[in-house]
Amino acid sequence: MFKTGILGYGGGPSVIPLIQYEAVTKYKWLDQNEFGEILALANALPGPIATKMAAYLGYRMRKSTGAFVALLAHILPTSLAMVALISLVRWLSGSAIIAGMIGAVTPVIAVMLGIMAYEFAERAVRGLGLAAGLFFFLVSFLLMNVLSIHPAIVIALFIAYGIFHIRFASFLRRKRKKRRSE
Repeated sequence: MFKTGILGYGGGPSVIPLIQYEAVTKYKWLDQNEFGEILALANALPGPIATKMAAYLGYRMRKSTGAFVALLAHILPTSLAMVALISLVRWLSGSAIIAGMIGAVTPVIAVMLGIMAYEFAERAVRGLGLAAGLFFFLVSFLLMNVLSIHPAIVIALFIAYGIFHIRFASFLRRKRKKRRSE
């Protein structure tokens, strides 16, 4: 797992083939079917997939101690690299060159966030219609910017509304079907 922690770059899904090679092909801890089942289970659970896979493989080999060691071996290289990079950034933060690089990247990030927001809005309008999309945008804008409600609470409110809306709509459909059949 130390090797997957060092060589794995780009997040969990990019590390899975390396974990698969180590666990199935090289060390033969699992067969291909077992690996597929564990991968499906790890995908279904919340959290980073590679760390769940590392913990499971460690647990399978040496129970709780194995899970702890495998998890630590997988996350330690990244953690140490982050500490080193953050230290380097702090050390370089006074540099005019670095400030210029950050200044050059800021507009690119703003454009990328704008494009992402536009694509989300486009999907919302496609799914809800223009009037409902604008209405929900306005409601969320007012809740977050005027009433200063935390975005997580606004998201939870919209999820609750969505659940209510879907259940109410299916209730109405069942009621209509029942009337037509009578």
